[in-house]
Amino acid sequence: MTWTWTPLMIGVAVLCGIFAVGLVILLIYRSTLTLHEEDGLYLDDANSHMQQEQTELLVKVNRLTLPVWIFGAGFGVLLLVLAGMFIYQGLNAVQ
Repeated sequence: MTWTWTPLMIGVAVLCGIFAVGLVILLIYRSTLTLHEEDGLYLDDANSHMQQEQTELLVKVNRLTLPVWIFGAGFGVLLLVLAGMFIYQGLNAVQ
């Protein structure tokens, strides 16, 4: 059995690849942000700038949560659609 790539399957595969690359880039960026994160308790005003930096860092990391979910879900859905298209094509080739 030979698999033929229809233009629709190529488009879905390209879109799936774009979502995968975007997801990997977002995950790498988020991991570099959390690399500099520290668990600390700042009790005096002398270290208030460090507390402010950590707060800004947490805001950036939390802002990335939604795009990571969107790219992850998009990649998963497109991968399932592509697999479904291959299965559908294979079942039609049997007949």
